[in-house]
Amino acid sequence: MTLRARAEAWLAEDPDPDTRAQLQAILDDESQLADCFAQRLTFGTAGLRGALGPGPNRMNRVVVTQAAAGLAAYLTASHPHGCAVVIGYDARHNSEAFARDTAEVLTGAGISVMVFPTPCPTPVLAYAIRRLGCAAGVMVTASHNPPQDNGYKVYLGDGCQIIPPADAEIEAEIARIAQLPLADIPRGEEWDTLGEGITDDYIRRAASLISPKAARDISIIYTPLHGVGGDVLTRLFATVGFGPLTTVAAQFDPDPDFPTVTFPNPEEPGALDLALAQSSGADIIIANDPDADRCALAAQDRTGTWRMLRGDELGSLLAWWITQRAQPAERRVLAQSIVSCSLLARIAEANGYDYARTLTGFKWIGRLPGLAYGYEEALGYCVDPEAVADKDGITAALLTAEMCAHLKFHGMNVDDVLDDLALTYGLYATDQVSVRVSDRARIPEIVAALRSNPPLTIAGTRVTSFLDLESPDSDLPPTDGLLFELEGNARVIIRPSGTEPKVKCYLQTVVHVTGSLEAARAQAGEQLHALAEAVRTWLD
Repeated sequence: MTLRARAEAWLAEDPDPDTRAQLQAILDDESQLADCFAQRLTFGTAGLRGALGPGPNRMNRVVVTQAAAGLAAYLTASHPHGCAVVIGYDARHNSEAFARDTAEVLTGAGISVMVFPTPCPTPVLAYAIRRLGCAAGVMVTASHNPPQDNGYKVYLGDGCQIIPPADAEIEAEIARIAQLPLADIPRGEEWDTLGEGITDDYIRRAASLISPKAARDISIIYTPLHGVGGDVLTRLFATVGFGPLTTVAAQFDPDPDFPTVTFPNPEEPGALDLALAQSSGADIIIANDPDADRCALAAQDRTGTWRMLRGDELGSLLAWWITQRAQPAERRVLAQSIVSCSLLARIAEANGYDYARTLTGFKWIGRLPGLAYGYEEALGYCVDPEAVADKDGITAALLTAEMCAHLKFHGMNVDDVLDDLALTYGLYATDQVSVRVSDRARIPEIVAALRSNPPLTIAGTRVTSFLDLESPDSDLPPTDGLLFELEGNARVIIRPSGTEPKVKCYLQTVVHVTGSLEAARAQAGEQLHALAEAVRTWLD
């Protein structure tokens, strides 16, 4: 079929008047048609994620219907005696419609379906999978992506996102179904709509993480960045008595257009500007991303200047805090993704915990037996893996507040703990360099060039070890990425982003503190700057 013929065939099937109108408007624009139809969104371990619009290379009701039918085929084959699926959705454009289409398709396939009544945080959906004994869960969300995007996460019954080979098996079913008329996919009309009970259960479970004797006096500014975490987090904090908690009113209600931020991601510059504008008298600022599976912390340094902590800093702090709290004896593993700061290994060893590293993503971290705590540098923290085997920005915020209240009670702050960790284990400093590309084909080209001709030095420092993470010599499952270890325990990792059109380079340096901490920080900063300048030449 010609490109226009494919578009016209799509137009005839599309049930959404908005995307039909968009497609009709570009039928004579070959370049736009090619962008929408040249390829299909790939269903991988991150599910689906992409811009809204018509065609197989966009998020729309046709693509979601086919994805739901592929998931239904996979589940009916693996659960021949029946199973249940729970569906959640955020407040982005079309999220509720995508959730409804999924419910209709799964119900039409004979699967028992439960749907959240209103937009919900991703960790509440992940909690519900285990709590309700479901074989799978679907969360319609694009997390922290730009407003024009949406996505489709699939979890299996262990409460973790899918990993190989399930992703490839579902993808194969989707590809098969995409060849059939959309009208041939059976749909049902009856499913269960959940009440508030499951969210109440989640809040009770989260509240149980905090000791009744824990300090509570901590003044917090909180923003959900126009996402869906606000109501659940404020209810939770009121339940345990943390406060006072002041919300950023302009960012509290869910809004799919995210009008006050350029990117709805607390890592992005400017995302916390409104919170900082009302920070007078506050002790800390806590932010969630739009689906509330990530948590960010900002605090004042000794000069009174506010700064947002890096994901690795908060990750190390929460690891330190968890080792100070009583933990069940059977949960003794601290884990992180390979791109995160390796200080965690030192904290685990010193406190009698086992240590593990995994590929990037909580689909790997959450599956580790005996996990007590896991994190990745992109603001993802799992502090209650028995209940939510995924990153959870709400319970992470709760333990962050508990930790900061404890430190305040003892006349300390987070910088005091970071200083102690640096003096004890060495100053671990990290940074990230990334480039967003308009042509996704550039990403494999960049990685392939480095794979075939790896540098012998980076920023004048000798490469002591090079590991192609796709090779069988790695101690991890194969993944597209490169690891360079340098003299002096420095490290550079390059990998394509799993959710955005980006190439990311993760930098780490370790400085042993022999003089002042200020001198060590200056040295680490110089080393990171040199590494960053070097790797930027890779991404041009």
